[in-house]
Amino acid sequence: MTIEVSRTTDLALVFRALSDPSRLAIYQLVREGCAEGSEHSAEDLRNTVTEIAKRFDLSLSTVSHHLKELRTAGLIRCERRGQHITCSVNPDVLVEIERFVKSG
Repeated sequence: MTIEVSRTTDLALVFRALSDPSRLAIYQLVREGCAEGSEHSAEDLRNTVTEIAKRFDLSLSTVSHHLKELRTAGLIRCERRGQHITCSVNPDVLVEIERFVKSG
């Protein structure tokens, strides 16, 4: 079996981003918030940077940094909605992770 170098590089970014306990917890929170319905629901405000920071004993700037790492790894998408930035899971990356785990 041959695995593309670019794919393994992308997966390495994903696993590195999730290796930090705070980032993993933040990612899990975003995933749970997105699991209920459409991409843009009334529940979206739960996934704003400010609301996420309130759930953790971390500063807003630290949460922003963690979200940036998750976004860089392709795990989440961030979108400005007025004064808020909402975060949602990128389902394409989840498919890639599942494909990787099942291929072994």
